[in-house]
Amino acid sequence: MSSKFQAWTLIARPEGLPTRDLFELRDFEDAPLADGEVRVRNDWLTVGPAMRVRMSAQTRGYLPPYALGAPIPGWAVGEVIASRAPDFKPGDMTLHQFGMRDFGQGPSAAFEKLPSIGSPEDYLNAMGSTGFVAYFGLLEICKAEPGETLFVSGAAGAVGSTAVQIGKAIGLKVIASAGGSDKCALLRNIGADAVIDYKSPGSLDEKLAAAAPQGIDAYLDNVGGDHLDAALANANPRARFAISGMIGSYNQDQVAETMRHLNRIVTQRIRIEGFLPYSDRADLLVAFRERMAAWIAKGTVRPWQEVRTGLGSVPNAIQDLFAGGFTGKPLIRLHADVAPL
Repeated sequence: MSSKFQAWTLIARPEGLPTRDLFELRDFEDAPLADGEVRVRNDWLTVGPAMRVRMSAQTRGYLPPYALGAPIPGWAVGEVIASRAPDFKPGDMTLHQFGMRDFGQGPSAAFEKLPSIGSPEDYLNAMGSTGFVAYFGLLEICKAEPGETLFVSGAAGAVGSTAVQIGKAIGLKVIASAGGSDKCALLRNIGADAVIDYKSPGSLDEKLAAAAPQGIDAYLDNVGGDHLDAALANANPRARFAISGMIGSYNQDQVAETMRHLNRIVTQRIRIEGFLPYSDRADLLVAFRERMAAWIAKGTVRPWQEVRTGLGSVPNAIQDLFAGGFTGKPLIRLHADVAPL
């Protein structure tokens, strides 16, 4: 017997910031469950910056554009309700990319059975790709050492706020950048040693120089543009830059020409590396999760998130994300019987 589900679709390409009217909730029908497949009721969804790249007809990313009128994929956590796969049974909790919908169905290889450590929703945040990006960027790309100075851009976002807390956990001086006094106050609350309000008057180069008078040794970039340029201007010799995202350019057809300090890559012998750890180094996930679970249990890392409720909240969550309306990780709780955070 086939199974119905509701899913959000993209019905037009955005120009600039994505808006609520670009999305439509539609009914779909899955084929009967085949051998080796599972069906999952989604409990938690999330939205993220990389979605904006895939909304365009041509992407500069590593994933294809969203097809108009088709279910939008995305990360989700849900409970297995039917299985014809030997490695899954009803009641198992899974992590998968059949998100932006109420039910997901597919081959068992597309679903990861969640271990018993941590809360299920944490696997969309600090225990999942969000935390893994921050962890991998600091420990594997930057190879940050205790006593060094770290600069984090987009620090009020999901990856950035996790990176701030990991940085303090491993003994770094952490300089965080965010827009607005409320976000800056929250960053101080989770341990940042100095916080830059990039929306306040003044040069970002000078603000970073004042916050880190001895220069920076490591930089986790979530923004690009003027933040990357300021980091170059204040980099110590042999600084390491981990580039995890450039949300500052995602709503533009081309990147703004703000780079004035590129020559310092040579003079300071800076190493700059982009990375996609979830696809490139999945072999490190187990070790990462064990360490992250210990940090969360001790309160060293507090998953920072903002929760919306119901499948109907997805488009507004996407719109708000790109307008800077979230602090931490956007999470969407689908059902009343799922315990709130």
